[in-house]
Amino acid sequence: MTFSTSLWRFGAAVAVLVGTQQRTASVNGQVTITERVGEPTEDLGNAVVYLEPVAASARTRALPLTNTVIALHSRQFQPRVRVVTQGSKIEFPNEDPFNHNVFSKMNGGFDTGVYGRNKKGENVFKDPGVYPIYCNVHPRMTAYVITLNTPYFTEAGDDGRFSLQGVPPGQYKLHAWHDRTSEVVKDVTVPATGMSNVRVQLDATGYKYVQHKNKFGQDYTSATGDRY
Repeated sequence: MTFSTSLWRFGAAVAVLVGTQQRTASVNGQVTITERVGEPTEDLGNAVVYLEPVAASARTRALPLTNTVIALHSRQFQPRVRVVTQGSKIEFPNEDPFNHNVFSKMNGGFDTGVYGRNKKGENVFKDPGVYPIYCNVHPRMTAYVITLNTPYFTEAGDDGRFSLQGVPPGQYKLHAWHDRTSEVVKDVTVPATGMSNVRVQLDATGYKYVQHKNKFGQDYTSATGDRY
C-alpha cells in the first residue's frame, strides 16, 4: 500500500467519524394548556420541554454546566423559570433597595440568608429535580429551577412553540413541564430527519393557588413577611 493510498483511507475514515459525530436532528413542536372556561393562558413561556435519553450510556455522559442568574427585582424572581444541567450554579443578585432571603426545601434545600441591595446569594444544584424557590421576606415571590441530567432541553416561546436542536437520533422520553399542570411524559423516537409539529397538551383546569410556607414551615406574618 502506498503512502498516498494510506493517507486517503485515513482521511476518509476521519470524514466518516466526523460525519457520524455531527449527525443530529431537531425536534420542533408546540405546547398548549387547557384552562378553565373563560380563563386565558398567559404564561406559555414558562413551559419546559426536554428529552431524556432512554439508553443508559447516553444519560451518564458528561454534561456541560449551564451556570446562570435569577435576578431579584421589584419583588419578583426574574425570570420565574430557569433550566440548568446537574451541577450548575445559579446566582441570585438583589436589584431591589430592600432585603431578600432566597431559599428552597427541595433535595435538602438551601438558604442564602438575608442580604441587601447589590449583594447576591448563590447555590449549586447538584441533584436533578424541580426546585421551588421562595423568598422568606416576600410571600408572593416564587420561582422554579428545573435541574436536568440531559442537555436536550428548551423553554417554550410565548406562543408555546419550542425547538430542540442538536439531538442525536434515538429513543427518548419527552417531558413537558409547567408549574400549573401535571407533567406530561411520552415516548418518542427521533429519526435522523428530526421531528416537526410535535403537539403537547397540558391541563391546568384543576390548578389552584396555594400559599407556600416560610423557611421555618410556618405561615408568613407581619413580622416575617412583607405583605406588599
